[in-house]
Amino acid sequence: MFRFVAVVRSSSLLTLGALAVVSSLILKPLEAGAAVNDQSLIFVKDSLPQEPVLIPENLNKGDNQVLGSDTVRNFNTMGINPLLSPPAPAKISQALPPNLPPGIELPEEQRRNPFPDPTPRAPKPPSLEPAPEPQPPQKLPPVDELLDPSAPSPDLPDEILEDIPKQIFIKRFNIIGSTVFSQEKLAEITDRFLNQPISFPTLFKIRSEITKLYDDEGYVNSGAYIPPQQLEDGIVRIEIIEGELEDIIVKGLSRLNSNYIKSRLAIATKKPLNVRHLLQALQMLRLDPLIANISAELSAGLDPGESLLEVTVTEADTFSTQITLDNGRSPSVGSFRRRPKIREGNLLGLGDALEFNYTNTDGSDTFDVSYTLPINPRNGTLRLAYGTTSSEVIEPPFDDIDIDSESRFYEITLRQPVFQTPTEEVAIGIIGSRQESETSILDTPFPLSAGADDEGRTRINAIRLFQEWTKRSEQQVLAARSQFSIGISSGDTTINSGRGEPDSNFFAWRGQGQWVRLLAPNTILLIRGDVQLADRSLVPLEQIGIGGLESVRGYRQDLILSDNGAFISAELRLPIIQNDSGTLVQLTPFLDFGTGWNKEDENDIDDNTIASLGLGLRWQQGNFLEANVGWGLQLVPVDTRDRTLQEDGFYFSVIFRPF
Repeated sequence: MFRFVAVVRSSSLLTLGALAVVSSLILKPLEAGAAVNDQSLIFVKDSLPQEPVLIPENLNKGDNQVLGSDTVRNFNTMGINPLLSPPAPAKISQALPPNLPPGIELPEEQRRNPFPDPTPRAPKPPSLEPAPEPQPPQKLPPVDELLDPSAPSPDLPDEILEDIPKQIFIKRFNIIGSTVFSQEKLAEITDRFLNQPISFPTLFKIRSEITKLYDDEGYVNSGAYIPPQQLEDGIVRIEIIEGELEDIIVKGLSRLNSNYIKSRLAIATKKPLNVRHLLQALQMLRLDPLIANISAELSAGLDPGESLLEVTVTEADTFSTQITLDNGRSPSVGSFRRRPKIREGNLLGLGDALEFNYTNTDGSDTFDVSYTLPINPRNGTLRLAYGTTSSEVIEPPFDDIDIDSESRFYEITLRQPVFQTPTEEVAIGIIGSRQESETSILDTPFPLSAGADDEGRTRINAIRLFQEWTKRSEQQVLAARSQFSIGISSGDTTINSGRGEPDSNFFAWRGQGQWVRLLAPNTILLIRGDVQLADRSLVPLEQIGIGGLESVRGYRQDLILSDNGAFISAELRLPIIQNDSGTLVQLTPFLDFGTGWNKEDENDIDDNTIASLGLGLRWQQGNFLEANVGWGLQLVPVDTRDRTLQEDGFYFSVIFRPF
């Protein structure tokens, strides 16, 4: 309710104040509600300065209604579905259209152990584990307005009504306090009322239009008011109070530190408070894997222009386990791979994640651990990782000479999103990595790969600069990752100057991309690609591998190991069985193509291009179980030993998530 008093003291001087026209904007019961997964998100527009003064009732009627008189608005959003959390430094951000099962990822980088051809490869940092694929966001609808009838104002005494002038003449408006809109923008509202007689209701309407300009842009607790003043020389002063948050109160947390929520909301609620920015920040938090649900209420604070935000959070279960069985390793160390993984996504309550991975085949054991710590409220992260692999060649005839390998990696990654919305992310980062390997024959150190020293040792230090981009909608996902690797010669790194051998001095670029398109319910087109270009010969640890489960199916794992390479795959997923219990069975025809070449002609590969056409079957049982089996027909025949299912063109993988 708005109340004003207007009294005229002389024809030359109009006093607007306690005994003059006083405007006091009370943005009282303006409420906004937004549904976040069936939770109420309520915004109550704050109160601005208010004095209990009176105004004639007719000024609050019809077209002359004073803005702020018991105005109610509803801000509604559709249900917010989980999005992919910011990807780990080595992952490409992924999120698929509704009902897309997990398991789609870019080709996994893997560490190569320096053995004779066929060369087995141990997991290569940074780890590229499959990322979860939750649903993309629903588009937010436009803000709807609903104006309730104004509350009646009390009648003024007749003697006051008689003193109100019919019109006033205004030469200029002096608008103070706006940081959102320029004077030119505000003049678009006020200029048409200058240098002409206007009524008091029109004056109040001008103020109301300025407040509406703020409302329309999402500044729901900001507005204009006419302070006590003297009208001289036809100049009227209008002041702007731009709203802000007095405090953020977080409820419902048990393990997660409240500053994790507060700091992310504080970025979006800087003065002046904008409800659109706040909604987006809440939406981003709802997509955070640490949060199962979130609701918020914005209410009036103690002082004019201040509001209080109360947030209620339901934490998600952050402990998870996964067991993967597949035939994705080189037959030289055993193609059948067992991979248990344990992850805690909120170890110390800081949103920090600790992950353990173990990979075992008949001839190899790999263990790696990583710790990821959020370092700022814009989802920047610091990641530390370490891994070690022990391998033994078990493939005849090399198994008789006891070929062994030990390899390790150390890695520190800094990743920072530079642009984030619920549907798009751009991130950049830097990785400092060190890789070490040693090989031996009959327990005697021996060089078995290009670039190794006389003791069979390879040492690589590198700086890797990466850029990631993800764009998702209801129908498709586009994801891309670019990485520049710069080898550094320092300390004990491998140096082969004058020998013509690859070493720690190199420059390479790797690009990965993925396009996922939802053609119909549970019908998916997946296109992915991978390319690497190097300026010189590379040690096997840095080369690209083509062939096998994660690239060209139907061929031996890492059949092509080269300095440069390219791979592209197209896969269609067609549902044949689906029901309400979460069972989904899909037929998956695919076409894969890959090629590789070395920088030096003398090291070129004979069969450097391979391609396959195949058919697979994919079974998903909710998020609990996923199984894939398929066969690839070699379009470019190559000689194989046909010892394993992999070499016969068959592949399989089973992913079990008990927790």
